[in-house]
Amino acid sequence: MSFLIRPAVPADVPAILAMIRELAEFERLTHLLENTEAMLHDTLFGAHPAAECVVGVEDGAPIAFALFLHNYSTFVGRRGLYLEDLYVRPAGRGKGYGGALIRHLARLAEERGCGRFEWAVLDWNENAIGFYRGLGADVMPDWRICRVTGDALKALAAG
Repeated sequence: MSFLIRPAVPADVPAILAMIRELAEFERLTHLLENTEAMLHDTLFGAHPAAECVVGVEDGAPIAFALFLHNYSTFVGRRGLYLEDLYVRPAGRGKGYGGALIRHLARLAEERGCGRFEWAVLDWNENAIGFYRGLGADVMPDWRICRVTGDALKALAAG
């Protein structure tokens, strides 16, 4: 089997969205999934892309993806690379594809002069936590993600 990592292209959008759906099912978050092919295409390839994506391809077919974007650290004084989602389809697990994607993004962060490479992990996903720790990542126990969405976001914006 051959595996390669390459930047996503517009023709990958349906496969990436299918994997996003699989990830939402795994994380038990399908009730939050609103993304569509048109939205994802605009996010990655529109006039003002909000994120980037690399695709892991096994024997010519997408089997994994990593969607990422830049953030900024006021403390470090440089931008960082933030991994929004990493997913490997079940048929590709245990083959080193997830680690290859993480290492690919780490190299990209280094090439771009980023001061950090960060991502979040669900607290119940012990397999992922162990995997990330095995790659040298610190799981930050003192930080919590704050989020405002939907009606709460509208209310906050209004005033």
